[in-house]
Amino acid sequence: MDKECPHCHALKFKNEPAGMCCASGKVQLPEIETPPEPLNGLLIGTDPDSKKLPTDFCTIADSQDILIEQIFPDAHTQYINHEWLSERAILREKNVDIDHLNLKIQMLLPGNLVSYKSIDTVCDDSEAVNFPTEFLNSQLKVGSPIILLRNLHPPRLCNGTRLVIQKLMKNVIEARILNGKFRGENILIPRTPIILTDVPIQFKRIQFPIRLAFAMTINKSQGQTMSVCGLDLRTPCFSHGQLYVACSRVDKPSSLFVLAKDGLTKDIVHAIALRN
Repeated sequence: MDKECPHCHALKFKNEPAGMCCASGKVQLPEIETPPEPLNGLLIGTDPDSKKLPTDFCTIADSQDILIEQIFPDAHTQYINHEWLSERAILREKNVDIDHLNLKIQMLLPGNLVSYKSIDTVCDDSEAVNFPTEFLNSQLKVGSPIILLRNLHPPRLCNGTRLVIQKLMKNVIEARILNGKFRGENILIPRTPIILTDVPIQFKRIQFPIRLAFAMTINKSQGQTMSVCGLDLRTPCFSHGQLYVACSRVDKPSSLFVLAKDGLTKDIVHAIALRN
């Protein structure tokens, strides 16, 4: 968000059309008063207590291994219980942080790893000399939870649908839907071509549009309801309201487990949202 509405001062995305927030000034709301202290200090992070997680709010984990054991106890036997698997996950801030964590938890499951190579090629043949074909290796096990990264067949198979792997074949993955209206249905996921357009050189990637889902990003967890949730906050949240989104995946403090050094973290609140 790097633009500001000249009428209501709402923050806007770069390509967001003008006037959608307040109808170009036609809709006017009273200004938000600055909250009284100590509430204002807790909101903007100047109060020391705003950085410490209350002991009655969650259970603090001392290490990543302990957090994994709290969220996925006896994973080597419980993974066959799809209801147990569908109601838990560990959340982190960035994709780069969850890849290693997903692989680490997957190794707790019995069975052999099956490797799949994703093929990256350039769309422009004239660029092929400068950008040779690359092969990215993915490893999966039967019984691992996965999440879809794109819409394949709405409303049954949408971006964010969680599934569990039933069978691994050469060009197709058989999986069972874990959540939503179509829970329990078996479906087939093919390799699909994805053209990356947000880079200077257009690449085409042929891969399965999935990611392991023992752990997922906080943003990806929006809309997911869990019975048990782990939150790895060794890297603090970086966007407005992100900590709230993560903590609200469960409905009671006893279901939330947090890994944070000394029980300290920080939330991000845009000061502009609190100004008078």
